[in-house]
Amino acid sequence: MMKQYFQCGVRLVAICTTVFFLSNCSSKQPPVPPVPTPQPSSSHIPDNSFLPPISTPRQPIGKIVNVKNGVQYTAVQFSDLPDWNSQPFSGSLQSFRNSCVKLVNQSQWSQVCQIANGTGNLHAKSFFEQNFTPWAVSQNGNSAGTVTGYYEPGLKGSLNSSSNARFPIYGVPYDFVSIPYNSSNRSGQVRISKTENGGKIDPQGSYIANLSDFPINERTRALKGRFQGNQFVPYYTRAQINAGALDGKAPILGYAEDAVELFFLQVQGSGRIAVSDNQQIRLSYADKNDYPYVSIGRYMANKGYLPLGQTDMNSIKNYLARNPNKLAEVLGQNPSYVFFRRENSYEQGPAGALGVPLTAGFSTAVDRHYITLGSPIFVATTDPRNGKALNRLMSAQDTGSAITGAVRIDFFWGYGQDAGALAGKMKYPGYVWTLLPNGLLPKAE
Repeated sequence: MMKQYFQCGVRLVAICTTVFFLSNCSSKQPPVPPVPTPQPSSSHIPDNSFLPPISTPRQPIGKIVNVKNGVQYTAVQFSDLPDWNSQPFSGSLQSFRNSCVKLVNQSQWSQVCQIANGTGNLHAKSFFEQNFTPWAVSQNGNSAGTVTGYYEPGLKGSLNSSSNARFPIYGVPYDFVSIPYNSSNRSGQVRISKTENGGKIDPQGSYIANLSDFPINERTRALKGRFQGNQFVPYYTRAQINAGALDGKAPILGYAEDAVELFFLQVQGSGRIAVSDNQQIRLSYADKNDYPYVSIGRYMANKGYLPLGQTDMNSIKNYLARNPNKLAEVLGQNPSYVFFRRENSYEQGPAGALGVPLTAGFSTAVDRHYITLGSPIFVATTDPRNGKALNRLMSAQDTGSAITGAVRIDFFWGYGQDAGALAGKMKYPGYVWTLLPNGLLPKAE
């Protein structure tokens, strides 16, 4: 999903709802009715199926691994995880099996994935306890981090432009080029040559890129832009795209009826468009122009358009509906723009950054620099449905550009308005434990 800003990825794009507005837990909101605990689809594995665990023992309790940026992992017992014995382990196991579609090809995960794929629901708890070591995660001495929520939105729209649906949803533009870049250098020039797949940095290249023009940071892995004359320049901003810069330069996957809902579709990184009474199209994250996210909620509060603390999605949408002359100004404050691709599957959740379907209540977006994508992860936070403890064994299957730090989680709530209401309320302190196969030590990328 690759949530953009989220990314809350999957994800994207991996951007959680409350981070981008300035709404917070203390603002008064109407109560959301409790919903049943989400459960992944059942497996065809017999419930009583069981395979012997891996032979490598768990890491000794109290073992500490320190990595970059003040991140520390401490091996603990499963009994240290709150509400461990009352987890919906069958759902957690099914979510991890989804991860194994990708992890099984990695040598350090192949054996435990083979065991997972042969373990029935009745032995799900034992599977995790016998094959994994839980590691408490902290950063700069703080074990508490932030947990937000995200979801898959639904929009009204059309496959063709009309008076009701006039806001194009773009696929990756024809002239959009992503060039691998692994340097921290943010100034000077590099030369670039065109390739069959786009371009590459080449001292003998015919095109010049001025690095200071690009939004480069420590996480940058590519220069995203377009060729213009003998220059390689950053790709268009949101304001330029909204003003028509992509006319005839990108595939149009559909049209949205509401520009603000389309904006938040990009924030979430994926969603569905109802193009008729009985037809939907599913959109997932394809790429982005790589500009950093700028909060339109913060901008509106600073300009006095909305009171501080009332910059949630509905308030923003209602204000812009009353003041359409402010639409271009407000949305244009966020230069970041996401491009989508169409998906053909509707039976499961949207694909996250790992490349497997997300499962409501069992998938989460993480910072992949500190948490291994696909790994089981235990999250302790607050339930937005009732304000009580929410402790859940999940799988790290998505990322987001606002999900930064070792103790930073974006909780996937599923599809639709109810999921969106829960995601919009969720911004709580939280604690994280990463589960790694016995013998495998934590590391940072």
